Amino acid sequence: MADILMFEPLELYNLLNQSSRVSRLAEINYLCLIDARDNQDYRTSHIITARNVKMDSDGSFLLPEAVEVDSMQHVVVYDGFTSSLQEPGRAVQCAQALAEASLYPVHIVRGGFQEFSGLYPFLRTEKILYTIMEMESLKMYPVEIIEGLLYMGNQRQGMDPHILSDLKIKSIVNVSQDALESKKGHQTILHINVSDSVQSDLYSSFEKLCSFIGSHLSSGSRVLICSSRGRSRCSAAVIAFLMQHLEYSLEEAWDFTLKCDANMRPNTGFLQQLSDWELHVMGKNVTDISEPRF
Repeated sequence: MADILMFEPLELYNLLNQSSRVSRLAEINYLCLIDARDNQDYRTSHIITARNVKMDSDGSFLLPEAVEVDSMQHVVVYDGFTSSLQEPGRAVQCAQALAEASLYPVHIVRGGFQEFSGLYPFLRTEKILYTIMEMESLKMYPVEIIEGLLYMGNQRQGMDPHILSDLKIKSIVNVSQDALESKKGHQTILHINVSDSVQSDLYSSFEKLCSFIGSHLSSGSRVLICSSRGRSRCSAAVIAFLMQHLEYSLEEAWDFTLKCDANMRPNTGFLQQLSDWELHVMGKNVTDISEPRF
């Protein structure tokens, strides 16, 4: 039987917004998201791509139809408002049934639909069935690094007025060669002009971007860090900020960012510069960047 663990709303938000070329939600074995509320509540509104669970005549939860739970990388369940594993709610009962079949931990969303939809109302829907093409074309939002404050994504997301409005983004750090203009002029933009090359110097901009991000977060302004594809330059900037702001080692900041975005990958030149930044911030190097994981 698989473990049953609590899952923060931010973690589900990031799962829903993982992508390579297209949304990972289109991958058949990526995510099994189960709504354990009754059918009427589910049909009124639910989290995007969630399936409603069914019960047998004895009131026991059934495994979702046409889903091989044992092959799913992520199994997540929510009900209306369950916030702990000790609550005898529908989410816990459903999770127990799913855990019998799953090879991976089954996660229960803390606070359920009530809390998640309050934080991310733009990810609620009434739509039940999706084609593969619809799944591939779902709007992807920037991943959330620090809850309600710091986000990381690509330039296309940084220019999307709907995304910026939904996430209440007020400030943007654009780490790329291409200038980024706020279409409505409501965002403060810091442009770090650097190419995604192992020879590029991002280190000399770490102080400036960390100061910019820190000052805006301190005032309660939400910040998006973006680069062309949202993979190398922006993740290097995020890691540098976490090392300074949260006093993380390079390894800790790397793992933290990787948990938010599985595709993040600073190039080898930026990795060396982050190692130099660790020495600057911590006074010593504690991370061995020659390890294969880097």
